Amino acid sequence: MLSVETIYWVVFAVPSILIASTIHEYSHGLAAFKLGDPTAKAEGRLTLNPLAHIDPLGALSMIFLRFGWSKPVPINEYNFERRELGTAITALAGPLSNMLIALLMGLINFVFRINPFSILGSLLLTFTMVNLGLAFFNLIPIPPLDGHKIVRAILPRKLRYYWEDLEKFRIVLLIIVIVPITPQGSLASIFITTTITKSLQLLGFL
Repeated sequence: MLSVETIYWVVFAVPSILIASTIHEYSHGLAAFKLGDPTAKAEGRLTLNPLAHIDPLGALSMIFLRFGWSKPVPINEYNFERRELGTAITALAGPLSNMLIALLMGLINFVFRINPFSILGSLLLTFTMVNLGLAFFNLIPIPPLDGHKIVRAILPRKLRYYWEDLEKFRIVLLIIVIVPITPQGSLASIFITTTITKSLQLLGFL
Protein backbone atom coordinates (compact mmCIF):
# COMPACT_ATOMS: atom_id res chain seq x y z
CA MET A 1 0.00 0.00 0.00
CA LEU A 2 1.32 3.41 -0.99
CA SER A 3 2.16 5.80 1.83
CA VAL A 4 0.78 9.33 1.98
CA GLU A 5 4.29 10.64 1.41
CA THR A 6 4.70 8.56 -1.76
CA ILE A 7 1.33 9.67 -3.11
CA TYR A 8 2.24 13.29 -2.40
CA TRP A 9 5.57 12.87 -4.19
CA VAL A 10 4.01 11.32 -7.30
CA VAL A 11 0.92 13.56 -7.51
CA PHE A 12 2.33 16.93 -6.46
CA ALA A 13 6.13 16.97 -6.44
CA VAL A 14 7.08 15.11 -9.63
CA PRO A 15 4.78 17.14 -11.94
CA SER A 16 5.98 20.36 -10.27
CA ILE A 17 9.61 19.40 -10.81
CA LEU A 18 8.94 18.46 -14.43
CA ILE A 19 7.29 21.81 -15.21
CA ALA A 20 9.78 23.91 -13.23
CA SER A 21 12.84 22.23 -14.75
CA THR A 22 11.38 22.54 -18.26
CA ILE A 23 10.89 26.29 -17.81
CA HIS A 24 14.37 26.53 -16.30
CA GLU A 25 16.05 24.86 -19.27
CA TYR A 26 13.91 26.69 -21.82
CA SER A 27 14.93 30.00 -20.25
CA HIS A 28 18.60 29.09 -20.66
CA GLY A 29 18.02 28.35 -24.34
CA LEU A 30 15.95 31.47 -24.93
CA ALA A 31 18.52 33.75 -23.30
CA ALA A 32 21.34 32.19 -25.33
CA PHE A 33 19.33 32.56 -28.54
CA LYS A 34 18.57 36.21 -27.83
CA LEU A 35 22.28 36.81 -27.21
CA GLY A 36 23.27 35.29 -30.55
CA ASP A 37 23.78 31.59 -29.88
CA PRO A 38 21.40 29.35 -31.91
CA THR A 39 22.76 26.05 -30.54
CA ALA A 40 19.79 25.23 -28.31
CA LYS A 41 17.29 26.01 -31.06
CA ALA A 42 19.24 23.98 -33.62
CA GLU A 43 19.16 20.97 -31.28
CA GLY A 44 15.44 21.25 -30.57
CA ARG A 45 15.84 22.48 -27.01
CA LEU A 46 14.21 25.89 -27.44
CA THR A 47 10.82 24.44 -26.48
CA LEU A 48 8.49 24.09 -23.51
CA ASN A 49 7.90 20.44 -24.35
CA PRO A 50 9.17 18.55 -21.26
CA LEU A 51 10.12 15.54 -23.36
CA ALA A 52 12.90 17.56 -25.00
CA HIS A 53 14.55 18.23 -21.65
CA ILE A 54 14.13 14.92 -19.83
CA ASP A 55 17.23 12.94 -19.01
CA PRO A 56 16.06 9.29 -18.70
CA LEU A 57 18.46 8.44 -15.88
CA GLY A 58 17.74 11.73 -14.13
CA ALA A 59 13.99 11.12 -14.41
CA LEU A 60 14.24 7.61 -12.94
CA SER A 61 16.44 8.92 -10.16
CA MET A 62 13.87 11.61 -9.44
CA ILE A 63 11.05 9.09 -9.11
CA PHE A 64 12.86 6.49 -7.03
CA LEU A 65 15.61 8.42 -5.23
CA ARG A 66 13.89 11.83 -5.12
CA PHE A 67 16.91 13.55 -6.57
CA GLY A 68 17.32 13.98 -10.31
CA TRP A 69 18.32 16.24 -13.16
CA SER A 70 17.35 17.37 -16.64
CA LYS A 71 19.53 17.46 -19.74
CA PRO A 72 21.50 20.72 -19.69
CA VAL A 73 20.75 23.02 -22.60
CA PRO A 74 23.75 23.13 -24.95
CA ILE A 75 25.30 26.51 -25.62
CA ASN A 76 28.35 27.69 -27.53
CA GLU A 77 29.60 30.68 -25.62
CA TYR A 78 31.89 31.70 -28.48
CA ASN A 79 28.74 32.85 -30.31
CA PHE A 80 28.28 35.58 -27.71
CA GLU A 81 29.69 39.02 -28.35
CA ARG A 82 31.12 39.01 -24.84
CA ARG A 83 31.78 35.40 -23.89
CA GLU A 84 31.79 35.51 -20.09
CA LEU A 85 28.93 38.00 -19.82
CA GLY A 86 26.76 36.15 -22.32
CA THR A 87 27.33 32.87 -20.53
CA ALA A 88 26.55 34.45 -17.17
CA ILE A 89 23.28 35.97 -18.42
CA THR A 90 22.31 32.65 -19.98
CA ALA A 91 23.11 30.85 -16.72
CA LEU A 92 21.16 33.38 -14.65
CA ALA A 93 18.09 33.07 -16.88
CA GLY A 94 17.25 29.62 -15.50
CA PRO A 95 17.16 30.42 -11.77
CA LEU A 96 15.59 33.81 -12.49
CA SER A 97 12.70 32.18 -14.34
CA ASN A 98 12.03 29.94 -11.33
CA MET A 99 12.12 32.91 -8.96
CA LEU A 100 9.63 34.81 -11.12
CA ILE A 101 7.29 31.81 -11.10
CA ALA A 102 7.55 31.63 -7.31
CA LEU A 103 6.67 35.34 -7.12
CA LEU A 104 3.67 34.73 -9.38
CA MET A 105 2.52 31.85 -7.17
CA GLY A 106 2.86 34.10 -4.14
CA LEU A 107 0.75 36.76 -5.85
CA ILE A 108 -1.93 34.21 -6.74
CA ASN A 109 -1.97 32.96 -3.18
CA PHE A 110 -2.25 36.53 -1.84
CA VAL A 111 -5.05 37.57 -4.21
CA PHE A 112 -7.21 34.46 -3.98
CA ARG A 113 -6.44 33.45 -0.39
CA ILE A 114 -6.33 29.77 -1.30
CA ASN A 115 -6.93 27.30 1.52
CA PRO A 116 -3.46 25.84 2.25
CA PHE A 117 -5.04 22.52 3.27
CA SER A 118 -6.92 22.09 -0.02
CA ILE A 119 -5.59 20.17 -3.00
CA LEU A 120 -5.10 23.43 -4.90
CA GLY A 121 -3.32 24.97 -1.93
CA SER A 122 -0.99 21.98 -1.62
CA LEU A 123 -0.21 22.10 -5.32
CA LEU A 124 0.46 25.84 -5.20
CA LEU A 125 2.80 25.53 -2.22
CA THR A 126 4.62 22.53 -3.68
CA PHE A 127 5.11 24.22 -7.05
CA THR A 128 6.44 27.33 -5.31
CA MET A 129 8.85 25.33 -3.15
CA VAL A 130 10.13 23.37 -6.14
CA ASN A 131 10.81 26.53 -8.13
CA LEU A 132 12.59 28.15 -5.19
CA GLY A 133 14.63 25.01 -4.54
CA LEU A 134 15.63 24.70 -8.19
CA ALA A 135 16.66 28.36 -8.30
CA PHE A 136 18.68 28.35 -5.09
CA PHE A 137 20.38 25.02 -5.78
CA ASN A 138 21.53 26.15 -9.21
CA LEU A 139 22.87 29.41 -7.79
CA ILE A 140 25.42 27.54 -5.66
CA PRO A 141 28.73 28.69 -7.19
CA ILE A 142 30.27 25.32 -8.06
CA PRO A 143 30.55 23.62 -11.45
CA PRO A 144 28.48 22.52 -13.28
CA LEU A 145 25.79 24.68 -11.63
CA ASP A 146 24.68 28.05 -12.95
CA GLY A 147 26.20 29.96 -10.05
CA HIS A 148 29.69 28.97 -11.14
CA LYS A 149 29.22 30.57 -14.56
CA ILE A 150 27.64 33.68 -13.05
CA VAL A 151 30.53 34.26 -10.64
CA ARG A 152 33.09 33.81 -13.44
CA ALA A 153 31.76 36.92 -15.20
CA ILE A 154 32.41 39.17 -12.20
CA LEU A 155 35.85 37.85 -11.28
CA PRO A 156 39.01 39.74 -12.26
CA ARG A 157 40.46 38.36 -15.49
CA LYS A 158 43.53 36.99 -13.67
CA LEU A 159 41.34 34.77 -11.49
CA ARG A 160 39.06 33.46 -14.22
CA TYR A 161 41.49 30.76 -15.37
CA TYR A 162 41.64 29.26 -11.90
CA TRP A 163 37.85 29.51 -11.50
CA GLU A 164 37.28 27.78 -14.83
CA ASP A 165 39.81 25.12 -13.82
CA LEU A 166 37.41 24.02 -11.06
CA GLU A 167 35.38 22.29 -13.81
CA LYS A 168 37.73 19.29 -13.57
CA PHE A 169 36.59 18.78 -9.96
CA ARG A 170 32.85 19.18 -10.58
CA ILE A 171 31.88 15.64 -9.57
CA VAL A 172 33.84 15.90 -6.33
CA LEU A 173 32.40 19.34 -5.55
CA LEU A 174 28.86 18.15 -6.24
CA ILE A 175 29.32 15.18 -3.94
CA ILE A 176 30.66 17.47 -1.20
CA VAL A 177 27.56 19.69 -1.28
CA ILE A 178 24.84 17.04 -1.77
CA VAL A 179 26.02 14.20 0.47
CA PRO A 180 24.73 14.54 4.06
CA ILE A 181 27.63 15.38 6.39
CA THR A 182 25.73 16.84 9.35
CA PRO A 183 22.67 15.74 11.35
CA GLN A 184 20.74 18.45 9.47
CA GLY A 185 21.71 16.99 6.09
CA SER A 186 24.01 18.10 3.29
CA LEU A 187 25.42 21.59 2.84
CA ALA A 188 23.08 22.08 -0.12
CA SER A 189 19.99 20.92 1.78
CA ILE A 190 20.77 23.21 4.74
CA PHE A 191 21.23 26.18 2.42
CA ILE A 192 18.13 25.41 0.34
CA THR A 193 15.89 24.69 3.33
CA THR A 194 16.89 27.96 4.97
CA THR A 195 16.42 30.06 1.84
CA ILE A 196 13.12 28.40 0.93
CA THR A 197 11.73 28.97 4.41
CA LYS A 198 12.70 32.65 4.36
CA SER A 199 11.30 33.05 0.86
CA LEU A 200 7.99 31.38 1.73
CA GLN A 201 7.65 33.77 4.66
CA LEU A 202 8.26 36.77 2.39
CA LEU A 203 5.75 35.41 -0.13
CA GLY A 204 3.09 34.99 2.56
CA PHE A 205 2.85 31.20 2.54
CA LEU A 206 4.08 30.86 6.14
